[in-house]
Parts: sequence; C-alpha cells; structure tokens
Amino acid sequence: MRTVFLGTSEFAAALLTRLVGERGKPDSYAPTLVLTRPDRPAGRGRKLASPPVAETARMLGLELAQPESVNEPVVRDLIADLAPDALVVCAFGALVKEPLLSDHEMLNVHPSLLPRWRGAAPIERAIMAGDERTGVSIMRLVAGLDSGPVCLSASEPIHADDTFGSLAGRLERVGGDLLLSAFEALDRGETLTFAEQDERQVTYAEKIGPADRLLDPTQSALELERVVRALSPHIGTRVELSDGTLLGVQRVASAMLSATDAGEGVHARDGRLLLDCAEGALELLEVQPPGKRPMAAEAFLRGHGLPGA
Repeated sequence: MRTVFLGTSEFAAALLTRLVGERGKPDSYAPTLVLTRPDRPAGRGRKLASPPVAETARMLGLELAQPESVNEPVVRDLIADLAPDALVVCAFGALVKEPLLSDHEMLNVHPSLLPRWRGAAPIERAIMAGDERTGVSIMRLVAGLDSGPVCLSASEPIHADDTFGSLAGRLERVGGDLLLSAFEALDRGETLTFAEQDERQVTYAEKIGPADRLLDPTQSALELERVVRALSPHIGTRVELSDGTLLGVQRVASAMLSATDAGEGVHARDGRLLLDCAEGALELLEVQPPGKRPMAAEAFLRGHGLPGA
C-alpha cells in the first residue's frame, strides 16, 4: 500500500514511527514520502530547528520534503507521480486546499472524539474542561476544520493525574492502532465506512495562547490544577507575583485555605508556596524562576523568596 504522510508535531512523529514499525515486515506501512513544514527559528537563540516529523523521517530513512506549501503545483505533481493509495494527515498545522483535497483519498488522524474538540489543541482543552474521556478519530479530510466524516474512533479515559504528556502518549498508541486497522482493512480490499459528524455536538479547541498560560486566581483551585496538567510539560503555566514577575509553574496540588488567608495572592505558609483562588488554594510544588531551572517550591523559598517577604 503506497501512502504519503503529512504531519508536523510530536504526536504526528509518534504516529509515523508506529506506521513504519520494522521496515520490510508485513505489518510495516512506511510511507513513500513524508511532507512536513519548513525548519523555523526556535528557542532563545532563534536557531533553525526542524519539526519533530522531519527529525523522525530522517532517523527512519524516509523520503522527506519540506515545502512552504503543499498546495503548490510542483508539490501536487510530486505526490501524483507517486500514485499513492491514500494520504495520511496528522497535526500538519497548515491548510490543505483544492485541488489537492480532491485528488486523493485523505485520512486525517485527530486526537479527540469528534465532533468534540475540533481544532488545534484538543488534548489540552479536554483536560482543562475536566472531560472524563477523550480519544482519537480518523476522518476524511475536507475543507472545513476537522469537520469531515469519521470512519474509525476509539476512546481513552482521562485520569485524575493525567498531564498532557501522559495522555498524549496513550493517545499516540490509540491513533496508531486505529490507523493500522484502517490500512489492514484497505489491504484486504474492504471499503471504509464514513459517518457524518453531528454538528449539534461541536466544540472547538482553540490554540493555546499567552492568556491560557497565566494562572488566574479568580478561578477555582480545581480549574487551575487542570490547566497546569493540561500544559505540562510542553508549554507550561505561569503565575504573577506581587512585583509583576512571572513565575513558571510546573506541578501543583489543590490545598485548603482558611478564610483568614484569602486575598494574599501567592504567599508562603509553613514552608509551602500557595496561591489563593476563588475556591480553595493551589499549592505550587515545582516552580521555575525566570532564567532558572525548575525547582521544588521549598528550594525556591530558600534561595529566592517572594518579593516583599
């Protein structure tokens, strides 16, 4: 089975690795070509860095291209010359437009139970919302945002201590299982059956922005604890101290707060670093001062302390 893979993120890179498996083995579905985004400046030094899918494709010895746009005629011709049976799209991060959309069967692997959490940050938004379950869906790629008909899906529970990292790891395995099942069915000559999404159930997973990272004490401790888990370890959250410093927050736990302590913002009490919230308090267990490594809250209080303390 000849395929072309379009992807960019760590999630997509894990799926690509799963497809390849052991090359040459009967269960290997190594794509004929991998397409991903161009290298971009990243990090404090703004050095050029390759997307995770590009690094994975090179490591696996796969044919790789990084065009500015997959919709360019030269890229469409490149794909057409390969005569693929299907194009697989996963977290590509750029629009695929006509006529490429109609030129090939396109299977899009999306880490949510569609139509819930269409969009850029489905794993993060599911944790933030307190969903009990999420999953992976395979749909036909269409012009609308994650709105194509779904052929396969599988659910995965969200545990109370799940971070983005732990949940994404499990969803990568679920997505790999589903995609391999789809390919095996096609290899047997079967036809995939697609069902339209229920538009009444749609929710959108907006891209994570700076405001999402800043812990807002007008929310409850439970809500903020979910935000920290949802953005760990890949993005991270921050809390504003009394002098305006933004302190990175890596790990937290809900804590009780007496009425006499309310309104103190970020404060230390009995060797603990606390953020009072609209309901309850958040204990900051691991933090990261600007320009420093992550450290336990106790070490931060000993070596840095809070402004004005």
